Amino acid sequence: MSTSLTIPTDDQGRGSITCIGLGMTLGSHLTPLARSHIEQADVVFMGVSNSIVEQWLQRMHKDVRSLQPYYGEGKPRSETYREWVDLMMTEVRAGKKVCGAFYGHPGIFAWSPHKVIEVARAEGYDAHMEPGISAEDCLYADLGVDPGSHGCQHFEVNQLVFFKRRLDPTAYLVLWQVAMIANESISKTDASAAYRELLVDRLSRDYPLDHEVIVYRAATLPIERPRIRRVPLSDLATMPMTAEETVVVPPAEALQRDEEFIRRMEALHELQAKRGTA
Repeated sequence: MSTSLTIPTDDQGRGSITCIGLGMTLGSHLTPLARSHIEQADVVFMGVSNSIVEQWLQRMHKDVRSLQPYYGEGKPRSETYREWVDLMMTEVRAGKKVCGAFYGHPGIFAWSPHKVIEVARAEGYDAHMEPGISAEDCLYADLGVDPGSHGCQHFEVNQLVFFKRRLDPTAYLVLWQVAMIANESISKTDASAAYRELLVDRLSRDYPLDHEVIVYRAATLPIERPRIRRVPLSDLATMPMTAEETVVVPPAEALQRDEEFIRRMEALHELQAKRGTA
């Protein structure tokens, strides 16, 4: 029995764009609604660098076009992502129902899906983003991290090192795309130890060098298990790492009560109680 859904539309001959998330683990994370957007599209653009995923998508749709060939060694990723937007919008303007399929959640660490939706809406086309299971969601499950227990900070690594950001060592810190530090292209090689040593130096302002950090990669195939490596912060510069891996820095300090705020809150409780009995 098919689980396909019919996506309603008020303007049948007009182009549209929907960016959907494939999830992280092939097949098992795809929602019925996301699958329906794929099956009912006129053309599917695939922002995934995996031949197995491409073959899987081609079984669902006859016109799947990979966006990966637009990357180039030494070519700025920003230029590639603008080309992706242009490619998708060309089909939308031609009156086609377009689906952009991206790893994980299409709105997390993904510039092109946000931009193409912005451009399409500005030109009067229907545009929608359908969420998916992201690497962040998998991280919480695989590492047993509850962001509500201590709080959680997230930074793309270059956002941390290129700007003056404040870190809170009482909360979790999640750093994305660490292997791409200071790398503006899609180079497949890991950033050199010298660049990552700069990251270690930055983190050492808030964390001791012997503090344990976690290098994490979510499973992308049903037969895989997540990759989890625990090392001292000092070793982060020299260990091999891929662009898909994420660095998690657990809290290094205990939470401290804000006694002044607590006193003010208790005084407000007492005032409210008196007003309630007056």
